[in-house]
Amino acid sequence: MHQLILGGARSGKSRLAEKLAAQSGLAVIYIATSQPLDGEMNERVALHRQRRPDHWGLVEEPIDLARVLRENAATDRCLLVDCLTLWLTNLLMLEDPARLASERDHLLQTLASLPGEIIFVSNETGLGVVPLGELTRRYVDEAGWLHQALAEQCQRVVLTVAGLPLTLKGTAL
Repeated sequence: MHQLILGGARSGKSRLAEKLAAQSGLAVIYIATSQPLDGEMNERVALHRQRRPDHWGLVEEPIDLARVLRENAATDRCLLVDCLTLWLTNLLMLEDPARLASERDHLLQTLASLPGEIIFVSNETGLGVVPLGELTRRYVDEAGWLHQALAEQCQRVVLTVAGLPLTLKGTAL
């Protein structure tokens, strides 16, 4: 099953995804997309590391997500990708503006053929005011389009608010 877990900052989406991965009964590989470039982000990464079981695998990949998914997906594995909006940010910051569309398209084309369980975590950014600035508006637009495309392909989509899951598509939690 492929799942998309959405929510705002500190909504409980990562904790829910980690719980679902642990309950899957499969070997878990955590795919981290962050690039801890400052002290605050280092603290967030450390918090996530502390919560994860030691026996989970870890792949750190900020850009080439489709390749990592292809290399690691298996019927006896659960891949947990945290998070798509950090991945999107990494792509937006590249000097090659075409790379984002290319990587997004590779991800969407690859997803249907991947075996095993895959859980995507992403920030739902489109619920607030329209941000000032071209880059932040593009970020919100790209995240919204990515979420729509993934939600179409995933069997379950969950919105997490205040630690509570609201199933939008698929079997309720």
